[in-house]
Amino acid sequence: MIVGVPREIKPGEQRVALTPAGARALAEAGHRVVVEHAAGAGSGIRDDEYTAVGATLAGGEDVWAQAELVLKVKEPVPEEHDRLRAGQTLFTYLHLAPAPGLTRALRAADVIAVAYETVQRPDGSLPLLAPMSEVAGRLAVQEGATYLAKARGGRGILLAGVPGVPPGNVVVLGAGTVGVNAARMALGLGADISILDVNLDRLRAVDDLFLGRVITLMSNSYNLEQVLRRADLLVGAVLVAGARAPVLVSRAMVGAMKDGAVIVDVAVDQGGSVETIRPTTLLDPVYVVSGVVHYGVANMPALVPRTSTFALTNATLPYVLAVAGLGVAEAARRDPALAKGINVWRGRLVHPAVAAALGEPPTPLDHVLA
Repeated sequence: MIVGVPREIKPGEQRVALTPAGARALAEAGHRVVVEHAAGAGSGIRDDEYTAVGATLAGGEDVWAQAELVLKVKEPVPEEHDRLRAGQTLFTYLHLAPAPGLTRALRAADVIAVAYETVQRPDGSLPLLAPMSEVAGRLAVQEGATYLAKARGGRGILLAGVPGVPPGNVVVLGAGTVGVNAARMALGLGADISILDVNLDRLRAVDDLFLGRVITLMSNSYNLEQVLRRADLLVGAVLVAGARAPVLVSRAMVGAMKDGAVIVDVAVDQGGSVETIRPTTLLDPVYVVSGVVHYGVANMPALVPRTSTFALTNATLPYVLAVAGLGVAEAARRDPALAKGINVWRGRLVHPAVAAALGEPPTPLDHVLA
């Protein structure tokens, strides 16, 4: 199979979807790998590192034109929509629930679109979302701490505090991978932390993990209102696989927060869990509503592209090898986790949560695989 790796052109995006190690593994399996010139430059990977393992370099349009399987990190931006080709398989982060325009483009292009974020094992875990959730959770606190600085528009709070001055207060909404990593980072900085979730078992796990040093609370509107009044930093870490994130923090709750508090909503790529959040870019990451700094970067791991590239490709490569070796249909038949990653199949919406978010009935995947 011909595997194409275009350079990411989303603003601020510096990751790449395949490392030289991955290119070598594909070449050893008998596949042809075509990489766009300078695709890995933002992650510190030179072109000659790809050619040394058997990959071919090409211009962007040639990569898209040749590839049967296109590997990306982020969803195709409008400039790339015309490069999609009927029957082509696209494997990337898609986050289609809040993106009807992109969904229409994928359907019109007659492609098979497989989303990293909905590949899901029987135990409910999301193996291709997890590494970027780990990065994003840790970065959320790091970035939030930066924007708490007075010069950046924040309250002028040092999360760690100092002797005689209390630490900053961090509220984490969601106790999944993002939330746990955000709490770990905040705890390392010495902050005062509360974490909320609707799943009591998750809260028990967090309590055990952090030896009671993090306050755990059931997530409901009353508890949220109470903790947000104290919060210096709110990290939104809510995920419903494939679906739009539920809006849990209302505009009124934001209005009751302290002036100069900071919100970092990691769920913004799925619509966001804060009513006042909207997607921003790494080039223009923040805006202010009701005196509260909002950080809505939808591709936050691109801040640390080298770490993120290697973390992501460690997880994706086994699935890439399966799709390249068997074709997407047979690979999906053999692996139910990969099957859940298929969002669009040649014009038809097949992922139930994505279809529901867009107000359509899904086409059963079994029908298209048959």
